[in-house]
Amino acid sequence: MARGRWAGVGAREAGVPLLGEPGPNNAISDVPGVEVGLLTLIEGSGTLAVGSGPVRTGATVILPRGRAGVGSACAAGTSVLNGNGEMTGAAFVEEAGLLDLPVVLTNSHAVGAAHRGVIDWVVANVPERAQRWMLPVVAETYDGYLNDINGAHVQPAAVARTIQEAAGGPVAQGSVGGGTGMCCYGFKGGTGSASRVVTFAGRGYVVGVLVQANFGTRDELVVAGVPVGRALPDPPPAPEGARPPAGAGSVIVVVATDAPLLPGQCKAMSRRVPLGLARTGTSGSHFSGDLFLTFSTANEGALHAGYPQDTRECLDEMSFVPWSFMDRFFEAVVQAVEEAVLNALFVNEDMTGRDGHAMSALPVERVIAMVRAGRSR
Repeated sequence: MARGRWAGVGAREAGVPLLGEPGPNNAISDVPGVEVGLLTLIEGSGTLAVGSGPVRTGATVILPRGRAGVGSACAAGTSVLNGNGEMTGAAFVEEAGLLDLPVVLTNSHAVGAAHRGVIDWVVANVPERAQRWMLPVVAETYDGYLNDINGAHVQPAAVARTIQEAAGGPVAQGSVGGGTGMCCYGFKGGTGSASRVVTFAGRGYVVGVLVQANFGTRDELVVAGVPVGRALPDPPPAPEGARPPAGAGSVIVVVATDAPLLPGQCKAMSRRVPLGLARTGTSGSHFSGDLFLTFSTANEGALHAGYPQDTRECLDEMSFVPWSFMDRFFEAVVQAVEEAVLNALFVNEDMTGRDGHAMSALPVERVIAMVRAGRSR
């Protein structure tokens, strides 16, 4: 399928009219202190041999305060649109309203390895934090159509190494990290990111998102309000039983901000994620696990987890955006999520995986022409 001259660039750069002001990298890493690491595993071709490949998978690591800030809690909150998926550690985030460990996104059957990798890295690098119990947040989407998902290719040591290599700055998108083997709206999907600048009380704050996009059917896809998916050709036929049910796969979204928020406000931010997803066309399939996490890096040092070792009696204090001014931050979430999903599609290439299963990239040139025509009517 022809990709055209816009292949490999984000939706905004390709000419899709998107609302809001992005940060300098238009990525979750625009939030000061946030670091991202990507483990991308692409090996082999041909017939599936469990344990040998072909391999099309990986892991994405997000450090809210960078490596230096592991153990320093952020206010946090989660939300679920559809529960056909997994996000470990979510119960404690909901209970205590905080997050102080690296977050990992990977494939459905690598959750355990990623969980162990976080623990191993903390034990080796932040021993004082390792003396308390750890409940890392690890979330998943299913890449078994392209990947040897039962082959245990994501290993704890590789996840720990990815934490060690995480950095700020631009974030690679498309078939990288945990999104390596993912599919979205019947095209090659994966990792997408975007950000928005929000002004409040004379100061600029950033809302950044990272999406692991593995959801939706082709006929649902909407770009900038134009229903392009129903006009694109159907995918080539796959062997009986090879494709998952229509709309299956899941989507994980992590929202970060440096705006001072309460845990309940972080949860409210997570609840706005589906509105951004809906702008891209999805109606939320039963077979899709749609799980969301938001954290705020403000108020450093204000939150304590209440571990038995915390014997100092004191009152914590937090600043926060008044609820009456939260709408502009909600709007930023919706805008950034929409763009991040589109970026996961636009910044991508065709991929062939296990047993010759193929997934074509979005025909960007054709989509841009359809968007221009649709919006000019």
